Amino acid sequence: MSQKLEAKNVNVFYDQTHVIKNVNLSVKANSVAAFIGPSGCGKSTFLRLYNRMNDLIEGFRKEGEVLLDGKDIYAKDLRVEDLRKKVGMVFQKPNPFPKSIYENVIYGLRIRGVNNKKLLDETVERSLRQAALWEEVKDNLKKSALALSGGQQQRLCIARAIATEPSVLLMDEPASALDPISSSKIEELIYELKTQYTIIIVTHNMQQAGRVSDTTAFFYLGELVEYDTTKKIFMNPSDVRTQDYITGRFG
Repeated sequence: MSQKLEAKNVNVFYDQTHVIKNVNLSVKANSVAAFIGPSGCGKSTFLRLYNRMNDLIEGFRKEGEVLLDGKDIYAKDLRVEDLRKKVGMVFQKPNPFPKSIYENVIYGLRIRGVNNKKLLDETVERSLRQAALWEEVKDNLKKSALALSGGQQQRLCIARAIATEPSVLLMDEPASALDPISSSKIEELIYELKTQYTIIIVTHNMQQAGRVSDTTAFFYLGELVEYDTTKKIFMNPSDVRTQDYITGRFG
C-alpha cells in the first residue's frame, strides 16, 4: 500500500506554547490509524493538521511538512476548500444540521452548486448505504435529522462526510458520546469503510483502538512516543510509557 498521508518533522505552536514536537508519521492508503494518549497530549491537534482546522485557532503556527498523496497541503497555492473536499471530518458529538436527512447528506454538494436531482438522489442513497443507515431512514428522508437517535445522527454525519467522495476520513472520538450498541455499529462501519477510505481515529478507548485500527500512534506531551502496527503496540510496546498507558498504570 502507498503512503496516503505523511508528516515530516512537524512542530506546532500556539503562540509560544510548543504543542506538537518534531513528529514524523505516515499512514498507508486504505488503512485505519488510531491516535491514542492522555487528554492534552496533542493527538486531536495533530489530527486537525490534516484538514487545516488548526488554521482557525489564534496563534497557531506550524513547522515541517504535511503531505496528502505526496503534495504539501500547506502550500500557498492550495485552497483549503479543495483540501476539505478530499479530507472529511466526523466530530466527537453528532452535529447534524437542523434540516432533513436528505439535505444533511447533500449539504456539501449543495454549497458547490450541484442541483442535478438524479445525482443528488444517487448520492444520498450511496452515502447512507455506506454509512449503514439507508434501511433505517429510506422511507423518511424528509424527516428532520434532529429526530434521529444519537447513534443514527453520528452515522448520518459520516454519510454527510463521505457524500463529497473524499479519500481521507478523520474521526475525533466518533463513538465517545454513544451507547455501546451504537458504538459497535460505528466500529463495524469503520472496518467496512477502509476499503474505500484512509481513516484516522482519535480515541481514548483502548479496546476500540485495538478492534478497528491497523496501526496505532501513542502521543504524550506533544511527542509521538511510539507508532507501529496495532498488534505490536498492544502486545509488545517498546516504550514503558506506552505500556503504562495501555495497561491503565499511567500516572
